[in-house]
Amino acid sequence: MAPTTFQHTEVLPLAKDTHTEYRLISTEGVEVVEAAGRKFLKVEPEALTELAKVAITDIQHLLRSSHLAQLRAIVDDPEASGNDRFVAMDLLRNAAISAGGVLPMCQDTGTAIVIGKRGEGVLTGADDERALSRGIFDAYQELNLRYSQMAPVNFWDERNTGTNLPAQIELYHKDDTAGQSEVPSYEFLFMAKGGGSANKTFLYQETKAVLNPKRLARFLDEKLRSLGTAACPPYHLAIVVGGTSAEFNLKVAKLASARYLDDLPTEGSELGHGFRDVDLEQQVLEMTRQFGIGAQFGGKYFCHDVRVIRLPRHGASCPVGVAVSCSADRQAKAKITADGVFLEQLERDPARFLPDVTEDDLSDEVVTVDLNRPMAEIRAQLSQLPVKTRLSLTGPLVVARDIAHAKIAERLDAGEEMPQYLRDHPVYYAGPAKTPEGYASGSFGPTTAGRMDSYVEQFQAAGGSLVMLAKGNRSKKVTAACAEHGGFYLGSIGGPAARLAQDCIKKVDVLEYAELGMEAVWKIEVEDFPAFIVIDDKGNDFFEATSEPVLQISFR
Repeated sequence: MAPTTFQHTEVLPLAKDTHTEYRLISTEGVEVVEAAGRKFLKVEPEALTELAKVAITDIQHLLRSSHLAQLRAIVDDPEASGNDRFVAMDLLRNAAISAGGVLPMCQDTGTAIVIGKRGEGVLTGADDERALSRGIFDAYQELNLRYSQMAPVNFWDERNTGTNLPAQIELYHKDDTAGQSEVPSYEFLFMAKGGGSANKTFLYQETKAVLNPKRLARFLDEKLRSLGTAACPPYHLAIVVGGTSAEFNLKVAKLASARYLDDLPTEGSELGHGFRDVDLEQQVLEMTRQFGIGAQFGGKYFCHDVRVIRLPRHGASCPVGVAVSCSADRQAKAKITADGVFLEQLERDPARFLPDVTEDDLSDEVVTVDLNRPMAEIRAQLSQLPVKTRLSLTGPLVVARDIAHAKIAERLDAGEEMPQYLRDHPVYYAGPAKTPEGYASGSFGPTTAGRMDSYVEQFQAAGGSLVMLAKGNRSKKVTAACAEHGGFYLGSIGGPAARLAQDCIKKVDVLEYAELGMEAVWKIEVEDFPAFIVIDDKGNDFFEATSEPVLQISFR
């Protein structure tokens, strides 16, 4: 075999980013120093702390203009379903409220993630991870955010850290390609990843057999439908095929879902670098529009857009990764240069994307449901309505989620009665963020319903949870329980937690387990709270009709 000439290639060779707009945060704590004939960028730890604090603040309240424009496009699309348009409009209203800086856009304010790339000529003289963590800590302490990080005090028991730390911080070296005559830089990506969208990250260990237009199309048709709506679509969807390891595949999928890798090449080569397949992206996007799932309750807007990235792989391994960024599309680039500390410019006036439309333009007929009546009357009314019917709820709801359900199940197992509040009222699976002064509630959107599936049969048999409200699809055992016990599952729009807090939730009181914080059992009063019938008392499930893959399908 003839000798091979060494050629180096980056696996992810990004072109220079010329399209991201930045705003100046500060010039403090940054200076250029010279030594040994080179220029160095000296960054004080306080500059890193301030950047992290401002970045977390921005991404909890502001979105990219491009994301908001995609929501507006749904409202304007005559082919969008009424439910698509209603969801998109609610998300735009939510963005306008959140931009005020008081209520975060989502009640799950996420795990803080920081990815940094530091040139060898950047000098900090400190523990960068510690400095960034301090900024994250300050943001979560001072803002109306939620603490979601659980510390294992032993293998079985956990305790909330009360700070939302630890964060996921990854710092890498990058080549200072500008040369010794120019000043190096420090680049960042800040993200806040909620549990709903993080739980929709999947790795499939496939083989070369999947690298076939028909096989890959059938594979994705099945797997993408299974994402469901628990992570609050419309999604920014990322699909990565290949990778030098499983963990690298998933890392690329996460970055792609944030559109961080948009400047990759669009063609491959024998050197083995990754690339985007923009033609396949459009084909997958069109596939998702045929699912019928839509923006949560039927339609075509399951996804805003799709990124498909092909990576090199070991010949015996072909990992396929799938990841989404949800309606809380929270990320921002940042950089520290000789000119100061900069953060990506997010949209500060999302209200400009709001169209002038009436409620009648957005969805089909709305049915008002008075929750102040006995449970039997509420169920009798719901029984007359088909799945996908849009509802407007007014009256009391009980709020309970994972830990509260586990405690109530323990009581039932011990022979105790079902709490009367779960017999008398619908149960809303949710957990609020901090309540700002002067508000009845902090951001208070629905959580993923599927986590409570294992309790439904037991609870309904005991007379509770006969009307449930949350987001996402449920398992077949929930449909069966509702058919047997006369129950209903109502879908709440995933995403507009700030709007629900401001416009719909009028009163919040703790009923039980106050020591659990946001995991306590609450009683709330709602007004014109939007919901949709997903599962009825006859065994009908809206999502069942959208779950069957197409047998004959192929990419070009």
